[in-house]
Amino acid sequence: MAVRLLVIGSGGREHTLAWKLAQSPHIQQVLVAPGNAGTANCGKISNSEVSVSNHSILAQFCKEHSVGLVVVGPEVPLAAGMVDDLQAAGVPCFGPSAKAAQLEASKSFSKAFMDRHGIPTANWCSFTDPQEACSYIRTASFPALVVKASGLAAGKGVIVAKDQEEACQAVLDIMKDKTFGSAGETVVVEELLEGEEVSCLCFSDGCSVSPMPPAQDHKRLQDGDLGPNTGGMGAYCPTPQVSQELLQQIRETVLQKTVDGMKEEGTPYVGVLYAGLMLTKQGLKVLEFNCRFGDPECQVLMPLLKSDLYEVLQSTLEGKLASSPPEWHQDRSAVTVVMASPGYPGSYKKGVAITGLSQVEETGVQVFHAGTSLKEGGVVSSGGRVLTVTAVRSSLEMALHAANRGVAAVGFPGAVYRSDIGHRGIAHLTQHRGLTYKDSGVDIAAGNRLVDMIKPFAKATSRSGCNAELGGFAGLFDLKAAGFIDPILVSGTDGVGTKLTIAQACQQHSTLGQDLVAMCVNDVLAQGAEPLFFLDYFSCGRLDVGVASAVIRGVAEACGLAGCALLGEGGDGGVCVCVRAHYFVCSGGKKVEMLAVYCGCSENNKVGF
Repeated sequence: MAVRLLVIGSGGREHTLAWKLAQSPHIQQVLVAPGNAGTANCGKISNSEVSVSNHSILAQFCKEHSVGLVVVGPEVPLAAGMVDDLQAAGVPCFGPSAKAAQLEASKSFSKAFMDRHGIPTANWCSFTDPQEACSYIRTASFPALVVKASGLAAGKGVIVAKDQEEACQAVLDIMKDKTFGSAGETVVVEELLEGEEVSCLCFSDGCSVSPMPPAQDHKRLQDGDLGPNTGGMGAYCPTPQVSQELLQQIRETVLQKTVDGMKEEGTPYVGVLYAGLMLTKQGLKVLEFNCRFGDPECQVLMPLLKSDLYEVLQSTLEGKLASSPPEWHQDRSAVTVVMASPGYPGSYKKGVAITGLSQVEETGVQVFHAGTSLKEGGVVSSGGRVLTVTAVRSSLEMALHAANRGVAAVGFPGAVYRSDIGHRGIAHLTQHRGLTYKDSGVDIAAGNRLVDMIKPFAKATSRSGCNAELGGFAGLFDLKAAGFIDPILVSGTDGVGTKLTIAQACQQHSTLGQDLVAMCVNDVLAQGAEPLFFLDYFSCGRLDVGVASAVIRGVAEACGLAGCALLGEGGDGGVCVCVRAHYFVCSGGKKVEMLAVYCGCSENNKVGF
């Protein structure tokens, strides 16, 4: 039976979740409360005006409208116990409990938890007195320059100071001037860490974890990571800086340890766990935890999710993640660019008309609404971060180009956005893009293994006049030892084509070598001549030792039948595929050499002649 879902929230993250959930065949309708212009009457997706602050009213609404699952987007309702209250009322809800959400709602709790469970993080201390905090900043044995409001501050409660004076001023701003309201009643002062910052999210069913591809957020307002801190100006995924080995380390030493620790303390963690990490020279360290999908990380993660999101959420709630892990598109990159109101992250004007939304869809990108609303049939701005434009392509550079092209198609006066989302990933790829033989498909080790495998084939074709070491890319033939006088050299070319397609389809390559030798031998015999040796060179897009061995075994068997020697076998893994065959022939007392060459292209480990 089709299910009706309710997504809680109004940002780009919630539009993205509703968009992905609506793709499931299990879903009848996705309601979004309060939603935005992008989630208003959009196919299966529509907005609801139900109050999300009163959990009793919300639970009653869900029962009356047969809502089968509630998905909570933002951190505030999670910290307020929405999941606890809805589940107590018999309404299924996806997200951590209020106690589990303390990992995000209280930075002092989170840091103490990490210390208790040996999870790597920066040196820190929490304070309720601003003077004590400033004294700590000035006397710490490490650069204590990161000041955080301990409570929830919409992703903006972190100040990275350039010196001690600026750090102390940040403490005063937060604690005395109440820059972040009650979130700053307690501050956490941390060691300044240097390195690459990445976001690693996972699904957790309370026991096991299933990591998502690593992403990277861009907090600063302007290109080059300049300007004030924001809630996020864009993201990309996956991050090439995080190898599979490092991701496994993160899974074991951070994500799984955290879930194990929460379970151990009697607070099972069910939902999405987000670890903000710094990759330092001393190893990875946790900057902070979030207890939900990131925004804008969600906008690059969901387009890369291959699995049905509704099924993933159900597996998580039912404790089946270990047996049903989600699948991700492995050969794609996603980039999302945030378009913000002029003045953001400070004060900004609302109600600004947005144009070009229909045209941007023609550029092959997806627009997720954040701070938007409908007014007289048109879409207008209603928040600081207005839109997120997401592109998915086969490479990071192509995805960034497509996303920027999409941004150019949308218009509202004074729109603020970055054009360099993913610049760190692109720089990493460029830095590690030095060409090597193996990068271009030439595997020397595999080539050597192949030569060792085929040496017996070639040795079996030995004849008088031919004495050469296999694999030398050339060979010698002693005409005098072969008994020839006054030789004449002749060259020719031949090869196989259609049979290659059949061989690839049947995965049977041994006959190709026989066909190639036979074609050339027949041409030689038609000249009334004798084939003396066959000098070949095997090249392919990527060397498959088994396939190459089968081809050359066929060459050797045919050479044996024709009475010619297989001379000087060599090979590479390259772009072109070619086999060259030399025949030395004798006609009417004259000696003739025939050269057979055929070249073609190869892809996906296929052999071509």
